[in-house]
Amino acid sequence: MLDLSPASPEPTSSQVSRGARLGFYHLDLKSPEWKMDSALNYWPVAETFSMVARKTVLVADDDLNDISLLKRAFLKAGIDVSLNVVRDGAEAIQYLDGDNAFADRNAFPMPMLLLLDLKMPRTNGFEVLKWVRSQDGLRRLLVVVMTNSDEPRDIDRAYDLGANSFLKKPDDFSDLLKMSEKLHEYWIETNLCPTCNSGRRQS
Repeated sequence: MLDLSPASPEPTSSQVSRGARLGFYHLDLKSPEWKMDSALNYWPVAETFSMVARKTVLVADDDLNDISLLKRAFLKAGIDVSLNVVRDGAEAIQYLDGDNAFADRNAFPMPMLLLLDLKMPRTNGFEVLKWVRSQDGLRRLLVVVMTNSDEPRDIDRAYDLGANSFLKKPDDFSDLLKMSEKLHEYWIETNLCPTCNSGRRQS
């Protein structure tokens, strides 16, 4: 049975690649360089393996618990992606623009999908959506809003600003697991993704 309490600790800075901002981290959930124990903690495997390029999903969310549960749902569902996380809207814009700490596209690849929370510090999800749709190279980026709100005004505003989908975060982990599976099946495996480019060169 999946143990969700207490929450598993995040990998340390020596175990994951980080951007200059503390809030960003990258964890390739399917990498053979990591193994997972029964408590869903991550530990490095001593052997060196070649890495296979995987599709990247960017998650913009400031709630550590929601991020942890989403990672566990992806793992439980066997979703084979690199899950990158930024902790607010300003970092999401910097990542997508390839700015500052995120300039190296080999380390911080352009995502095929953005999972976007609305209520975030500094720059909220609506502002991120507005910015994305104003950028020539990013306006086609697939953006799925994933938030705690189900207010009609928030739903309408998100679609008006160009969201591709609007999902309310489930209260139950089993429902989150089902949502993650459906999200993966359609947006990552079935849907044909547009070309996106921040306009910046790879390092």
